[in-house]
Amino acid sequence: MKLTIPDMSLIVLVGASGSGKSTFARTHFKPTQVLSSDTFRGLVSDDENDQSATGDAFDALHYVAAKRLAAGRVTVIDATNVQKPSRASLVKLAKEHDVLPTAIVLDLPERVCLARNEERADRAFGEHVIRRQRNDLRRSLKFLQKEGFRRVHVLRSEEEVAEAEIVIEPLLNDRREVTGPFDVIGDVHGCREELEELLAVLGYVQGADGLAHPEGRVALFVGDLVDRGPDTPGVLRLVMDMAANGSAMVVCGNHEQKLVRALQGKKVTVRHGLAESLEQLAEQDEEFRAKATAFCDGLVAHYVLDGGKLVVAHAGLPERFHGRASGRVRSTALYGDTTGETDEYGLPVRLPWARDYRGAATVLYGHTPTLDAEWVNNTMCLDTGCVFGGKLTALRYPEREVVSVKAKKVWYEPVRPLGPGTPTRPHAVLELGDVTGKRIVETRHHGRVGVSAEQSAAALEVMSRFALDPRWLLYLPPTMAPSATSEQDGYLEHPEEAFAEFRAAGVQSVVCEEKHMGSRAVVLVCRDETVAPARFGIEGGGAVYTRTGRPFFAPDQNAQLLDRVRAAVGAAGLWEELESDWLLFDAELLPWSVKAGSLIADQYASVGAAAQAVLPAAVSELAAAAERGVDVTALLDRTRLRSSDADAYRDAYRRYCWPTNGLDGVQLAPFQLLASEKAAHQERPHAWHLALATRLAEADGDLFKLTGTRLVDTTDTASVAEGTRWWLDLTEAGGEGMVVKPAANLTRGTRGLVQPGVKVRGREYLRIIYGPDYTLEENLTRLRKRGLNRKRSLALREYALGLEALDRAARGEPLWRVHECVFAVLAMESDPVDPRL
Repeated sequence: MKLTIPDMSLIVLVGASGSGKSTFARTHFKPTQVLSSDTFRGLVSDDENDQSATGDAFDALHYVAAKRLAAGRVTVIDATNVQKPSRASLVKLAKEHDVLPTAIVLDLPERVCLARNEERADRAFGEHVIRRQRNDLRRSLKFLQKEGFRRVHVLRSEEEVAEAEIVIEPLLNDRREVTGPFDVIGDVHGCREELEELLAVLGYVQGADGLAHPEGRVALFVGDLVDRGPDTPGVLRLVMDMAANGSAMVVCGNHEQKLVRALQGKKVTVRHGLAESLEQLAEQDEEFRAKATAFCDGLVAHYVLDGGKLVVAHAGLPERFHGRASGRVRSTALYGDTTGETDEYGLPVRLPWARDYRGAATVLYGHTPTLDAEWVNNTMCLDTGCVFGGKLTALRYPEREVVSVKAKKVWYEPVRPLGPGTPTRPHAVLELGDVTGKRIVETRHHGRVGVSAEQSAAALEVMSRFALDPRWLLYLPPTMAPSATSEQDGYLEHPEEAFAEFRAAGVQSVVCEEKHMGSRAVVLVCRDETVAPARFGIEGGGAVYTRTGRPFFAPDQNAQLLDRVRAAVGAAGLWEELESDWLLFDAELLPWSVKAGSLIADQYASVGAAAQAVLPAAVSELAAAAERGVDVTALLDRTRLRSSDADAYRDAYRRYCWPTNGLDGVQLAPFQLLASEKAAHQERPHAWHLALATRLAEADGDLFKLTGTRLVDTTDTASVAEGTRWWLDLTEAGGEGMVVKPAANLTRGTRGLVQPGVKVRGREYLRIIYGPDYTLEENLTRLRKRGLNRKRSLALREYALGLEALDRAARGEPLWRVHECVFAVLAMESDPVDPRL
């Protein structure tokens, strides 16, 4: 005996004491799904049978049930529930959370209930209580559906209870398993010719069973196929055939709902184009009218598709209603929310829900005709007023490409002229709630990444006080993991460990890139001054900023530098080749002193100056003492070594400084093109990125500096040895070191996402990081015990967030979606990880 239960349902068990509700609940549901009144009485009073605690117990039970229903989880209420008031509060709770209440009634014989209660020492109430409960139950049975229970299952014997099987049914709107790709089409309103033209442009061809796409794409209609236009029957016939052969899906529009009521003979007001549909359908045979009525009557109000990433509803749908089922959800999906007022044309004033939408799912809809389909917070209205002489529009998903055909003529005069769609929120492109508090960011490449409230607060301080306007900040670079600690004599880091790490992860080919003596910089450059206002909503030609989003230069110098970058990009032909009016580069800006001048002067130079003032004098005094016969040999040797180390320390940081005058002497070493219009480039091999950098250097060799590279096969001993020799040559000549990266760029290894790069810093460069004397054996021994796992984990999480930001930016998602990831990277930088790693 199968008992079907809608997913997300609130299941109310109904039955007298002793009918076996708790046993039934334990048998068929998870312990976490069952909320028992007895358990909650125990929680609030330490006695499950303390009836005086019933009020508090049900307050707590309803609170927990509400939290579960808000999360969309099946919830079972285990209580007698034989009286209408107790059930009414539960039905109300289900309606408040837009889930379907289901009643499972255990109407077992009185003798069974009495016998079971006699066996329980904790149930010391008389037979009259059982009889009263059963009488209440019997009086309620025929009214349960009228009370609001969508489904009612009644079990009348122990055999029926034993044979019962619970089957959780997905809701009709739950089509998450259907992943597309889709061509989502706006309101057609009887415009058959335009629909046929649009489908042809989209690539649909006629087959034996109707139109279909040779690549298996699905046409997804947002409703309002009917009314107003010249050929409602033709549109219905075409779409019904496509739906029958699996090449189309349709959600219900308000015009379909009203047409069905009219065709079923119900009283409706014939206006807004309904008369045209009824007249056209009257010319069709009875069989077609019956099929059209059944088709429209069976349409679902909204669909959740592609693993929950896409929601389609005729009038749009706020996130709290996605995948839910109730009269309120259906009404909102068909008509939208209104203020209750009417505008000067007598039409309802609709609430601009899309303006404040913050859901992760893309929402596509129609209903309110606009001049053009535009993105508003990851939502798009596809009704571009074809029947009013506008356009019939589709969105290719997941490509997010808009395709339109013009209307043949004005088929129906609009009551209100076509205008712009939902206005974006003026000036306030972000909200504080977008970034504050504890947050979980879903990333495609690394799953869920958490940010604590404390980290968010630290990032907010930095972002609000020092960073650029967030509209420029499409990306922040991740921290970089160091190579595993080396045990080789005199070395803390060495290439062999980096090569071994990638080899263990299954990465055979790696590229070694020279690590420049500069500062990490992100460069966003626009083709001209018209691009940024249109694409990013901000005036200017681009930005050059640090790992924490701070500008490198004053506005005038920033503009001068971008002018040179822009000219080089143009000379290299990249605007046309990449079909983009903006480019986002990851680069190194040299010299280091451009950004870190005060750090060098206040920290490194002061240490070097103090050592220079003290140690040579100490060596001189100790040498004089030794000549007098004083036994200071050990101290003299140590002081000489410290003096030599101090000289090496000064030489190390001085290599990072050279004089600059304005932008004269400043260089950029780009090593990756992060993104361009509609494309993120993390899956292109590093060779492609470095080739672009070479073309920029050829266009402006004074500004752009090439990055030295070597390709290494981690499984080949000779290749590894050659890569190691190259690193030794670089670092012994005073270079900082190198970064070892998977040659293919974005890579998944045997244990998941692979580090995008591992830095191997030179022996002398590490003096700047760990101090002049770090090479002393006792110091190296201590430093080799440093823990790297937290830094490595942080690097991977920040990398995944950066990739997610790039993907969202390339897809044209709203700023708050991109900034969610960018802000999270900055927030994670406040993690207490040793900054020297």
